[in-house]
Amino acid sequence: MEYENKLVLAPMVRVGTLPFRLLAADYGADITYAEEIIDHKIIKCERIVNDYIRSTDFVEKGTDNVVFRTCNEEKARVVFQMGTSDAVRALKAAQLVCKDVAAVDINMGCPKSFSVSGGMGAALLTKPDLIHDILTTLRRNIDTPVTCKIRLLKSSQDTVELARRIEKTGVSALAVHGRQVAERPRDPAKWNEIADVVSALTIPVIANGDVFEYDDIQRIKVATGASSVMVARGALWNVSIFSPNVKAHWEDVKKEYVRKSILWDNDVKSTKHTLKEMIMHYSCLEFPEGKAIIKSQNLVDLA
Repeated sequence: MEYENKLVLAPMVRVGTLPFRLLAADYGADITYAEEIIDHKIIKCERIVNDYIRSTDFVEKGTDNVVFRTCNEEKARVVFQMGTSDAVRALKAAQLVCKDVAAVDINMGCPKSFSVSGGMGAALLTKPDLIHDILTTLRRNIDTPVTCKIRLLKSSQDTVELARRIEKTGVSALAVHGRQVAERPRDPAKWNEIADVVSALTIPVIANGDVFEYDDIQRIKVATGASSVMVARGALWNVSIFSPNVKAHWEDVKKEYVRKSILWDNDVKSTKHTLKEMIMHYSCLEFPEGKAIIKSQNLVDLA
């Protein structure tokens, strides 16, 4: 997979399931990251071809719980993002899914307690030797491209040093979220520090942070020197952000998302969560529509 000059849907927990990824691609996303899935979770799964909806499902053994769902339509652009703190376990998980995805990404930026407490996500940023172990193990044992996503460290110099170590493992690209671990979404992304990483590396760097309109894509490219841009909240609120045309009305985007959720039998909790995030940005959950979504028990109710 090529990483130069690409528009990228960021990994978002409970949002980046198959229907949302396909919708992002419809609007122009070149690469679509799935929501982060923990290695422990995926290695408990078996691969099942779902002939009814024509998907490939990774289902937790002994249950009907679909942990990861994909399809041939997105095979050339979907990135499986993994949460891990162990190279052997990461490889076992990657080997299970690598034939059905375009790339495997290691999450090294999630600041949430469930991730950090398990030694995953942003906890890896302070463990460069473990990062090296995980990435080199994957690179040596699977043919699928391997990437990772990091956050900024306390100084730009520290971030650049880590990025250089990551590049030496042979990864195909590096995504950089322009905030430190302790910083929240309300804190402005430091595009200048992403630029420092871009200038220090030869592999593609994917810039991430504070892209809320289509025009911001060009702005962050100019500011950082990165040719590829990753979008999270801007896409969650209106995934037509990837389109160079006039942004679609969020009501139309919302309806198309529900339609795809039904077509691909998406988990109702995931669909509800995504719809609530859209509504909270543009409206209010206290209005009748919001209350009805909260009460919905299945996809029929949501429709």
